[in-house]
Order: sequence, then structure tokens, then C-alpha cells
Amino acid sequence: MMSLVSAALLTGAGAPPSPPSDAADDPFVWLEDWTGPRAMQWVEAENKATVAAFQNDPRYAGYYKDALAIASAKDRIAMPMLIHGRVYNFWRDADHPQGIWRYTSEADYATDAPHWTTVLDLDALSKAEGRKWVWKGATILDPEERLALLNLSDGGEDAVTLREFDLETGRFVKGGFDIPTSKQNVDWLDKDTLLIARDWGEGSMTKSGYPFVMKTLKRGEPLEAAKEVYRGEASDQVGTYPIILADGSGNRAAFLYRGVTFFGNETWLVTDGGVKKLPLPTRSNLQGMVEGQVLIQTSELWVSGGVTVPAGALAAVPLKALRSGEVLKPQILFAPTARQSIDGVATTKGHVILAINDNVRGRVQVLTPGTTGWTSRPVALPDNATISIATATDKNDKAYLAVAGFLAPTTLWAMDAADPKPVQVKAMPARFDAGGLVVEQFEASSTDGTKIPYFIVHRKDMKTDGSTPTIMTAYGGFEVPMTPSYAAITGKLWLERGNSFVLANIRGGGEFGPAWHEAGLKTKRQIIYDDFAAVAQDIFARKLSSPAKFGIYGGSNGGLLIGVEFNQHPDLWNGVVIQVPLLDMIRYEQIAAGASWVDEYGSVSVPEEKAFLEKISPYANIRKGVAYPTPYIWTTTKDDRVGPQHARKFAARLKEFGLPYHFYEDTAGGHSGDADIEQGARLQAMQMVYFSQRLEGE
Repeated sequence: MMSLVSAALLTGAGAPPSPPSDAADDPFVWLEDWTGPRAMQWVEAENKATVAAFQNDPRYAGYYKDALAIASAKDRIAMPMLIHGRVYNFWRDADHPQGIWRYTSEADYATDAPHWTTVLDLDALSKAEGRKWVWKGATILDPEERLALLNLSDGGEDAVTLREFDLETGRFVKGGFDIPTSKQNVDWLDKDTLLIARDWGEGSMTKSGYPFVMKTLKRGEPLEAAKEVYRGEASDQVGTYPIILADGSGNRAAFLYRGVTFFGNETWLVTDGGVKKLPLPTRSNLQGMVEGQVLIQTSELWVSGGVTVPAGALAAVPLKALRSGEVLKPQILFAPTARQSIDGVATTKGHVILAINDNVRGRVQVLTPGTTGWTSRPVALPDNATISIATATDKNDKAYLAVAGFLAPTTLWAMDAADPKPVQVKAMPARFDAGGLVVEQFEASSTDGTKIPYFIVHRKDMKTDGSTPTIMTAYGGFEVPMTPSYAAITGKLWLERGNSFVLANIRGGGEFGPAWHEAGLKTKRQIIYDDFAAVAQDIFARKLSSPAKFGIYGGSNGGLLIGVEFNQHPDLWNGVVIQVPLLDMIRYEQIAAGASWVDEYGSVSVPEEKAFLEKISPYANIRKGVAYPTPYIWTTTKDDRVGPQHARKFAARLKEFGLPYHFYEDTAGGHSGDADIEQGARLQAMQMVYFSQRLEGE
């Protein structure tokens, strides 16, 4: 839910007001005091009013019950992770709202009722330690796969505590690595050494709040004894990250990323003699290694050794060539068409599994290195669905693939990459009645004539008179694609009642590769908002819905999208939900991790970019006297990525202008709003009550 977004268009409704350019001009800058008492008193008062408006609605109890039942159902697919010859899974249900980490054997996993062994109970750990621990994943030591660094967040923040865990004994390692809370990036250099970037004290964090000093930390050493390996710059937009690549042939190498900008990084090889900068494109990422061949995904054109690798491609270069410093001659493994993009890459012992989007439909290929070059084999899987790589391992050629569509519950397929004939091994039961529902894909023409695809899920017998309540979402940023998925709670709480759902594949995302994203970068961003409005107008032209029955929602960058649409086209929607959003685009660089996104949005330090941000900033462009639809803005206190400050200030400005709104700030959950299953169900139920009130009536 958090990653969903939406978009907007500029109108010619007069010049925008002069936006606040600094704290002195901003009457609500005090709400930027993240957990300050005055700000939290304001939050408490706002929450009280919104809880009353939504949770006292007679529909809320049923919505919450249904959402919680779906989120906590014990017959969900336990998504696998292949570790140490076992199938691991992180699981949450009504008995374990914060979750348990558990494992079973591969043979038992294939049965209908696997026997699971719990290795860590987060609810019990939280109770024992007086902290609300939220699971943020585990970093596994390769190749032994016995030790893990657990990433545990207090309440859902991006900042985590790192604690060493023994998978064999199911216990934290006594005297092992136990690293206090920070935003930190870590991987195992070897069994007794970590490569780690974290807050080492003054001068070690970027303006956006990420670490840029990489050190090695030996087992048993205090943090002060860690030895510096590499140092980025305080001006870097992101930070420095380690990545260890290993393959089934015994090759292993350590690399570092220096995140100079959000999309542009330097790649360094860690050697016994220090670090060596590699001649790789700034907009590229390492995706794994097979038989000594390092996989590189590009987001820009790359010319090297007489080879031209297009943007959005997957290529391979020998590890030995990276080590020797010879001129790289990449082999192109996949080059996309204009309507394709890479969705996922995974390596097995001898193969590469490649998931792609082909006109927003999933496809999978298996790529294999050989003495005469690479070969490619298509994998037969259901069509008109999103296909993702659930897990793979380089210890053998086993992998699991997940397949889902709007109306098709998720299924899980086991595959041997050496002989790719996938077999369905798990299927999630239907969570809502999809009888009579259909999915259609249409295209809208944006303001520059570009065709923008979108999906609409609706009743087959729906009247085309504009009377159907409809909600639409999109994302439109950071090269993130939005593809069909089985949204069980939306199906149960919304579609079952005869309503419609729309997913818009607007520019800024990654549905069609880097060019689709770059079309809306920085001062070109208005086209993203135009795309979104164009989709809505196309829906209205087809009489699939109408403004009075139409609602929009989006989160994070999608929250910015919805905020812009709220301002630019108040007449196109009657329901607007703005989730964990960026909204003050004049001060966004000074809030939480905002400075890391200058590559996407631009900076107020650049006059042309500042002028554009002033035009689109939702907080700066609210106008008195405009007939806006009453919005619902929600966020979480624990969001240390975007920060709740944007949502607070937006609501306060609406209140100042006498404009109606709902505001809610959950005190836990981080940027994803899911510290436990009850929180997720509560947020879903409140949002659906809002849409029911606005689009279906009281």
C-alpha cells in the first residue's frame, strides 16, 4: 500500500501565491519539531477528531474486521527464502502481530501443512526488552549461511540495531556483533569482519542523514577500533554502501557504492591493498555473479571496449577484468524494447533468472553462460500477471517465482533453472468474490500526445453512465514500476461492493525503463502530473466514472503526486487520500532524508529548479476560497525517511485557510505504516471509510 502513488496537472487558474522560502516565512515550521511536545499535542488533538469521524462510522468495524482477517489469515502463502539448505520465512498473524522468523525443510515446505521451527519471536523479544521491535531483514554470512546480522527497528524507523544471530542454535551470539541504533549499511567481509557504514560521530553523516564513512569492524572490537576503508563526501546525496558478490563456483568479491546522487553512484572494488574505482556507468547497479561473470544493470547508455550497452539493459563482465583493470568488453544479456523493462534479476549456481515487464505484463527468462557465449530460454508462466522472483540460491539451481494478477490470487512456482519447467506449489485462497469482475487495459493521451496505459478493474455489467465509485492510484517516480497485484483488502472492502479500481502507469516510474522515468525528472516533472489527470479524464470520457464518484490515493512520492493533483485539479476528484507524503517542496531538503532526493526533484539552491518547485509544491499552493474536496492526510510519527512534518504542515495550512480536511498520524510504523498487522488493518479500514463517505455517501 505504501508504495502506491498518484499524479496531477497545472491549471491556468491565476498565479500561485508566493511560497515560503525559509523558516522565517513559514508559520508552521514549529511542526517540523519531529517529536517535540507542542507538535505532538497538535497531533493528538487532530487524531482525536479524525478517529471520531472514521471509527465511529458504522462501516468501520466491519472494514477493520475484514482487513485484519485477511492480513492475519493463516492460509496465506509463506513466502520462502532459501538459506542454509532450509526454507526460511518471516510470518505475522493474529497470534504473532509483530512476527516470527522460522524455517522448515524444502521437502516439508512443498506439503500443504509444513512443520515450522521458530528461530525468533519478535513479540516475545519486544515484551522482554521493552521495545517494539520491527523486522527489517537479515544479512546472511556467505558461504556458510550459519550466521546472520538481524536488522531490528524500534517502532519501524529506517534506523536499525544490528545483532548477530546463530541460525543453527536459534540464539543471539553471546559476545557477538551487537551494534547500536543508526542508519547503517553493512555486509560480511568474512566471518569475523564487517564492512559497515554508520553514524561514527560528527562529520560522518550526509545532509540527508546517511553514513558515508565505510570501516571494517572486527569481532570483539569496540566501534572506536573500526578501521576506515573508504570515505565519501558529506555533500553526497545518499551515502556509502557495501555489497558482497559470490557465486556457486567459489568466486567472491567485495564492492562499495558511493551514492553521489540518488541515481548516480561510483562503484569501488575492495582489495587487500585498498579500494579501486571501477570504470562502470554512474547509473548502473551490480546484480549478482555467475561463474565469475558480474552482472550489471544499466540505466544509461554505456560504451566500453567497442560495445554499446543501451540504457535499461543487463550486461556481464568478468570479475577478473574488474580486478586487472583491463578495458571492459561487456556482453549484452538483455536489451529492452521501448515497452519493456527489467523487473528483477537473481542468480542460481549456474544461471541467471531475469524477470521483465513487457507492456506492464510479466515475463521470465533463464540466461546461461557457456563456452560460446550466453543463451536465453523463455519460461512458461501465466500471462497477464506480475511475476516476481521470490527467492533463489547460488548453492544449487533452485528458485521460487510468485505470480499474481488483479483478480488472480498469488501463486508460488518452484523451478530448477537448469531445466526451467516451473511447477505450482502454493496458491493463496481467494480473499474476495471476483465473480463478475473484469480487468481492462486502456490508454490515455497526455498533453504531449504520449499514450499512458492504465488498468481498470470493474464489474462486467457496470453501467457506463459515470455512476460507479472508483479509486485510482499511481506512483510516478524513482523508476519504480507499478504492476498488477492481488490487492485482497481492496477487493474485499471496495470491489466486492460493485466499485472500481484503477492503476495508472504514468511517467516517472519504471514501467518502460529509464526513458519513462527520465521524462519527468526535476523541472520536467509537470508531465507526470499531466499524465495522471489525463488518465482520469479518459475514464470520464468513457463514462466509467465521474468526478463526483472518483477518488485518488498515493503514498510517499505518490503522496506528493496526490498533493499536486489536489491543488491543480480540485474539480476532477471527490476523494483524495495523501499517504506519508512529501508536500513542502521548498523545505523538503531540510526534512528527514529529503536531501537524498535532489536527483529526482531538483533543489531550491538552483534558481530554475526552485522556481519550478515553487509552482508545484502542494503546501505552498493551497489557495483560500477554492472548492477543494475534503482530503484525508495520514502519516506516521516513526517515519524517519520522508518525515511526518510534511503532512502536519499541509493540514495546518488547510486549517488556517478554513478548508476542511482529515489528518491522522499513527505513532508507530515508520515509512511503511506496518509495525504490526493491527496497524495495517486500522489504516486500511480508516482509508476505506473515508472513500465510502466521499464516493458512496453517508
